Amino acid sequence: MFSDELARLSWDDTTAAIAAKTADDVERALRRPKPTVDDFMALISPAAEPYLEIMARLSRRYTEERFGRTVSLFIPLYLTNSCTNSCVYCGFHVANKMPRTILTPAEMEREYAAIKELGPFENLLLVTGENPAKAGVPYLAKALDLAKPHFSNLKIEVMPLATEEYAELRRHGMNGVICFQETYHRDNYKSYHPRGMKSNFEWRVNGFDRMGQAGVHSIGMGVLIGLEKEWRTDLTMMAYHLRYLQHHYWRTKYSVNFPRMCPAENGGFQPNCLMTDRELAQLTFAMRIFDHDVDISYSTRELPAFRDHMATLGVTTMSAGSRTEPGGYACYPEALEQFEVSDPRSVDEVVNALKTMGVEPVWKDWDSVFDKHLSDGR
Repeated sequence: MFSDELARLSWDDTTAAIAAKTADDVERALRRPKPTVDDFMALISPAAEPYLEIMARLSRRYTEERFGRTVSLFIPLYLTNSCTNSCVYCGFHVANKMPRTILTPAEMEREYAAIKELGPFENLLLVTGENPAKAGVPYLAKALDLAKPHFSNLKIEVMPLATEEYAELRRHGMNGVICFQETYHRDNYKSYHPRGMKSNFEWRVNGFDRMGQAGVHSIGMGVLIGLEKEWRTDLTMMAYHLRYLQHHYWRTKYSVNFPRMCPAENGGFQPNCLMTDRELAQLTFAMRIFDHDVDISYSTRELPAFRDHMATLGVTTMSAGSRTEPGGYACYPEALEQFEVSDPRSVDEVVNALKTMGVEPVWKDWDSVFDKHLSDGR
């Protein structure tokens, strides 16, 4: 399990190693055809900041060689904001006094129909809070069953599950899983997640192994940038994790996401660091140079102009028209959002902007028939 590998990595030593990177280290990383994690550390280090234009050109080249000038579009559907966790930074915190919504099967159908009216989406991400008693595996299986006639590619972003539970959901049409580790800093993790299922660091970080063991086709990962002051260290740990997963579960496709925290209003949780657009661009270029095949995803947390520009330089997957409240497309548009979107454009506006940038939106890049062929070994 990756927790064993992580235990051998020193957070402090990694932080110091990143800070010690020089221009020579950066240039060496840029020349290397298959960069190592150590090279990735150089590319995200302050020493790489003067090389941003070179990194952007390399990132664009590698992206176009692997993906062409395309961006795959997906849309999230929040099924419930009911949650038993007490994550200090999240609007779904169990102690928050607010109405809790759990979509019924009939409401799910209404949401699916409303999403299809927004655009020809085939990539759907089902999202829940962590409440296994009310929105556990049977609930998710029903949601997948109802979604299958409408969408060819179904992913979930839910609580970490057991291997056999991931395998069960695969049988109901689930193709991918997205899970945010939030932070790889083991000691600090507990302070951000003091109670609830999510407080178990090992269960969460080893969930990716369980996905791989269950044969999940697509695994998405990320950290919540802002929890840790040393965001570069957190992302280095994720790079180690990505390489570990690719080695052990090599048939699986991987994606990464870099959600940034924003300062909270009304005295809420405040980020421990604020990543600038320039730093996020550097991180995106570094990830693409580090791994030419990984999907890099931007959500509607980012502003429109920045998302459009990065779609030409390394980003390969985007959400569009997102609502981050349960049932937000048809049933409950006024429910509490998990986070406020920064790109409120309609789906058509996103599509037109991408085409203006010379990028072709892709609505469908997976079908369940492929999963059958892979499972049969063909």
